Amino acid sequence: MADLNAKYQKLAAEYSKLKSQYPVLKKAYIDEQAESEKLALTVKEKDQSIRKLEQEVDSLVFRNQQLSKRVLFLQEDLEQIESSKKKKGKSNDVASTSEVGRGTSVLSEELQSKIEENARLHKQLHEANHQYQSKIQELEDRLKRLERENSQHEEVLNATRQKSKTQVDKLQEEKAMLEVKLQTLETEIKEFRGRAESAEDKLGALQQHLQGKLDVATRIISDKLPFIDTKNRDLNSLNLPTHDRKHQLRARELVGQASVLVAELVQGLSNFYTYSEQRSKIYPADGVSEPLSQINSQYCKYLHENLAYLRPVEQSLQHFFESLKEDALTTLETATDLQGFSKSFVTMVAYMNKLLPYQLSSIEEECAVSSCTSTLAAKNMELYKSLKRLNATFNKIESYTTILAAQSDKSQTPHPQSNYGSLFTRLCKALNDMHEAVKEVSKHYNSKVSLEHQLPTATQKLKTTDECVVASLVSLVTNTGKIATFMSGNLPFFTETAGYRTRGSSIGTDSEQDGPRSHPAVVHFRQRAANYMSCISRTCPDTVPHRVAVQNRKTLLSSKESKEGLAKQVSVFQQRCGKLEQEKEHWMLELQLLKIKYENEVQKSKTLEKDLLSLNNSDKVGSIEDNLDMQTSTPRSASLSSSPGVQTNMLGKLERDVAVNSDVDSREQLIKDHFGKRINEMTLQLQQADSKCVNFHSEVRALHTQLLLADKAKAASVEELTVANQTLAQLKDELQTTSRSYEGQLSMMSDHLAGMNEKLTHQKDEIDELKIQLQNASSKGHKKGKK
Repeated sequence: MADLNAKYQKLAAEYSKLKSQYPVLKKAYIDEQAESEKLALTVKEKDQSIRKLEQEVDSLVFRNQQLSKRVLFLQEDLEQIESSKKKKGKSNDVASTSEVGRGTSVLSEELQSKIEENARLHKQLHEANHQYQSKIQELEDRLKRLERENSQHEEVLNATRQKSKTQVDKLQEEKAMLEVKLQTLETEIKEFRGRAESAEDKLGALQQHLQGKLDVATRIISDKLPFIDTKNRDLNSLNLPTHDRKHQLRARELVGQASVLVAELVQGLSNFYTYSEQRSKIYPADGVSEPLSQINSQYCKYLHENLAYLRPVEQSLQHFFESLKEDALTTLETATDLQGFSKSFVTMVAYMNKLLPYQLSSIEEECAVSSCTSTLAAKNMELYKSLKRLNATFNKIESYTTILAAQSDKSQTPHPQSNYGSLFTRLCKALNDMHEAVKEVSKHYNSKVSLEHQLPTATQKLKTTDECVVASLVSLVTNTGKIATFMSGNLPFFTETAGYRTRGSSIGTDSEQDGPRSHPAVVHFRQRAANYMSCISRTCPDTVPHRVAVQNRKTLLSSKESKEGLAKQVSVFQQRCGKLEQEKEHWMLELQLLKIKYENEVQKSKTLEKDLLSLNNSDKVGSIEDNLDMQTSTPRSASLSSSPGVQTNMLGKLERDVAVNSDVDSREQLIKDHFGKRINEMTLQLQQADSKCVNFHSEVRALHTQLLLADKAKAASVEELTVANQTLAQLKDELQTTSRSYEGQLSMMSDHLAGMNEKLTHQKDEIDELKIQLQNASSKGHKKGKK
């Protein structure tokens, strides 16, 4: 298995190399084609430029000929003028000489200019010809090089296509194997469908069984349920209280309205703090031209962080609203998510308390400005006091919200329910105080801004920012008014008790006269039941059977061990491949060296044969012996050359020549045989290494196919497992829904029977009253009869 994985990895690496080389070679081939087309275009352009140059050369030659003819004509005229001068008299010699001198000077100047122009044109023509020849040579060399590269790329591309073809054949074989696997999977799917149908049949049988149980329970309830009398209030208080759904819907609606109002409040406060930050950077010191004071810069920094403290208040109340359900009773004791809102509100109030000293210090800095009048300083101090009052109201609201949210915290001692009304009343009063404080801040800030805008130092930027701050305060006044109105209008609902009642009594029953509506033990049991229902309503986590878990663990351990073994084998094979590559390169170098030595030996043997054939005298024989002694350095040649018994006649010379020639031939033959054997051995080793590589390649390819099949089988098994889990989860869901529906029907039947019992008790009371009336009437009739 390790060899197979190693071979598969090597095959995958080679395939990825080939796959990555194919687009590169294709792109190179296309680029070379485009380059050859560009070169053809450049050759055409060069040909056109050459033709133009040739035309210019022809025109220059023609012009040169015209100039030479013109020079000859002028020389003839000059000779005629000189001859005419000799015939005329001496009187005319002076005037004609001057005229001829002038004419000759003009002609000589024109001739000189034409000669210089001709030389310049010849020079340009020579340079153009030289550039033309060099450019043609360069383009021919480049064309040859590009053709050679193009041929190489075509060879590589053909080889790549051949490899791709073989790979396509392999993939087709794998496709056939996958089709066979697909057929087997289809048969397995049919088997699973049969199992699913059997599961559906079992589900139908289970439904019938549960329906029978429901019928039995219904019959037992109708026959065996005891009669519940609600006449005795002490006993009736132990019955389970009924839930007032309207109360819950009303509570959820009010929490949604409160979340919207709080979101508007948070937005208004954020706008106020943001515009206040912009104003602090402008007045009393402009942050661009004048540096801000340390207090003012810290104040701006804190104002910039307002959303980090304001946004959680809105989000926590929205989360509390989303957690409210219509099928559960919400009270202060069960509203656990209200603690998050309380914590966020406490954080926001702490942030406002942290901002207050900086707000007051900023106002004091504005009063310390030289342009601040006494009236403006008085308005600033009024604003100073109103901001303090606003923070005090927020602190009150924070205290009441903390107390109300703490009722759902079991770790703390809750307040009695009789105090809830006073807490909500005080919270309503605090909200009204907050509205009044915001109105006061808005009024003082508006009057302060109107005075500041009358100052000559007030800029347009400051006026615009002040208008934004005033607008944010106006929106805060409107929002706080809505909050105060909302709390005042819904205060009776918040102060009343929870919406539940016992059987046989109404919600409007006075608890002071009739006693409590339910027993304290019932409240405790109701809370325990709610907790229990919330626990069982959670979805159970998916579990794995112990047998499957143990099998999976064994598979995991075995796969891990096999992976480690395969990794080790892969590293070993990689080292062996590296060593084989090194040995291959070594033997290639050895082969090249031996070829070079062989060629040198062949060359030497040829030279020796030529020297031996050209021997004619003893001097030549002696020189040949010296050459043999220097080149071969064999003992035999040395003994031959130094032996004292060698004859000096022609016959002795020929015998010695033949002996030397035979020794050289035998030595060369031995050398050839030795290196031939070495070459054969190395080629045999090379062939063995190639055969091993081919064998490894084929094994890796087979392993690759097996691994692909195993992966596909694994994927199919995983899909089947997921489908089976889904069907199992669906069956569980159907079972749960069926059991829930049956439980709901049982609860409805129990409620119906309880209602019927109430009606029966009412009818029994009426019957008893009628019997009493009949008895009274009969007793009165009997008395009248006696009379």
